[in-house]
Amino acid sequence: MTKDTKFKSGISGNPKGRPKGIKDKRTAYRELLQPHAEDLITKVVELAQAGDTTALRMCLDRLIAPIKAKDSTIMIEDLKGSLAEQGQKVILAMCNSEVTPDDAGKVLQALAAQSRILEIDNLDKRVAKLEENRL
Repeated sequence: MTKDTKFKSGISGNPKGRPKGIKDKRTAYRELLQPHAEDLITKVVELAQAGDTTALRMCLDRLIAPIKAKDSTIMIEDLKGSLAEQGQKVILAMCNSEVTPDDAGKVLQALAAQSRILEIDNLDKRVAKLEENRL
C-alpha cells in the first residue's frame, strides 16, 4: 500500500531557491516600525511605570542581560580504565552526590564522544593496514 503524497521524495518544491533581494519579513517589519521607534519606546516605558508587567518585562529585558550559567570544574577521583569503567565511575560519583546529574551527563557525553573518536581512529588504522597489505 503506497501513500499518494503531494511531495515527491528527492524533488525540491522550489528548485531555484529563494530569489535574491527578497527581504526577510522581520526586516520589513523593523523598517515599518523604525519611524515610530521613539514614540513606541516612550509608550512602553509609560505602560511599565503604570504597572503593566508585560511592558515592565520588556524594559528590564533590554536593560539587564539574562544570567548565563557558568561551568565549573568538577573532580572525579581515579577516572582511569576502559571507557566503560570510566562511565561507571561517573555514575557512581553522581549516585554518591559527588557531582550533579548535569555534570555527570556532560562527562558521559564527553566519554561517548571520545569513544566515537577512538572507533573512527581504529577503523582508519585498520583500513590503512588492509590497503598496505593489498599493495
